[in-house]
Amino acid sequence: MAREETRTVETRTVMSPTERGTAATTNTPETTPGADRTRAWATRLVVVGIVLSALNLRPAITSLGALLEEVRDGLGMSGSVAGVLTSVPPLCFAVFGITAPRLARRFGPAAVVCAGMAAITAGLLIRPYLGSTAGFLAASALALMGIALSNVLMPVIVKRWFPDRVGSMTGLYSMALALGTSLAAAVTVPLTDALGGSWQSGLAVWAALAGAAVLPWLPLLRDRGGDAGTARGGQHERAEAQQVGAAAAQQAPLRITRSRTAWALAVFFGLQATAAYITMGWMPQIFRDAGVPAGTAGVLLAVTMVMGVPLAFVIPRVATRLPHQGPIALVLGVCGLAGYAGLYFAPAAGAWAWALLLGVSNCAFPLALTMVGMRARSGPGVVQLSAFAQSTGYLISIPGPLLVGVLYQHSGGWGLPIALMTGLMLPQMAVGFLAGRDRTVEDEATAR
Repeated sequence: MAREETRTVETRTVMSPTERGTAATTNTPETTPGADRTRAWATRLVVVGIVLSALNLRPAITSLGALLEEVRDGLGMSGSVAGVLTSVPPLCFAVFGITAPRLARRFGPAAVVCAGMAAITAGLLIRPYLGSTAGFLAASALALMGIALSNVLMPVIVKRWFPDRVGSMTGLYSMALALGTSLAAAVTVPLTDALGGSWQSGLAVWAALAGAAVLPWLPLLRDRGGDAGTARGGQHERAEAQQVGAAAAQQAPLRITRSRTAWALAVFFGLQATAAYITMGWMPQIFRDAGVPAGTAGVLLAVTMVMGVPLAFVIPRVATRLPHQGPIALVLGVCGLAGYAGLYFAPAAGAWAWALLLGVSNCAFPLALTMVGMRARSGPGVVQLSAFAQSTGYLISIPGPLLVGVLYQHSGGWGLPIALMTGLMLPQMAVGFLAGRDRTVEDEATAR
């Protein structure tokens, strides 16, 4: 892709002389067929790891949304406490996501993602059986901690291992994320029925998928690479990349909070996350209160989420070809406004249409991830921007689901919550337009 090639030319320019010099002077281990095969297998493992990890980044949330009424009844939750429960994901993403860069520098991104998948497995397995609201929240926080770390590091891993394919790999990752999200929403209720009607079993079963995601990262635990060349192997590439990175850090320290683009992207990320978690946590209940059966409400949420499967692959590829991604943010926002209007005026009669429109609107997430990769030139810049945008964004998104729960309980209907959702969509469109401008955080945030 033209724009991706432009943004990654520096990486290829740095690596190519080393590779050519190594090949011309001696048959080092980096150029042997065995080493090439090892790197090829490592790359395949990374692809499998990315896909499996992405599949596990939302089932902990959407499976709960499908069974929220049963969980509330089983644990004796009020509407306000349920609102707190739906606010836990962005809170954990904000608190734990900011630690991801430091952990990645110390242990390597692959090791941190592997640990994150293990935390998701443990949290999902134990949370239904702790027997109290406090225990349920604590185990959920454990799983969400693993999700938070992986959320931040996925764009980093994509940039490192596939610097010339950021759009396509982000699309693959986003597509797998949307598939996992929709799968959990669609089949959690039928699985619960098949397992004897126990909501505990219906939630715990998703730990198996998370456990499978641990496996591809195990052979990569020793990877500490600093960029794509480092991750793909080679002592010469590693030394040169480290020298270039150290020189850049000394010459131009990045102060991310000085960048207007970083702030615009963080607010955009936060508002789209607010919309997404309100949708995942409350949309099935909106439909159920309108007379839609529980199973159908879960399928409607699945339809909303599954829209992200094709669009999450298409939108990043389109976005990387455009000089300005703001118009995409505007189109997605208009779809969200139309979906909210439908939920207000005819939630049951047009349920399928509103689910489709909100599914399109939720594709602001892959757009935000793509812009994280495009708004920074270097690997360290992407790490810093990803951590800042996601942690700040998820912090911004915390009050939304909680406010929806409070408004729903005290107003006795969905009019005020839907008005809140509509009001938040307007600034999302505005900051998305600003974040889409063709500039980088290095140009704005480098100390002078």
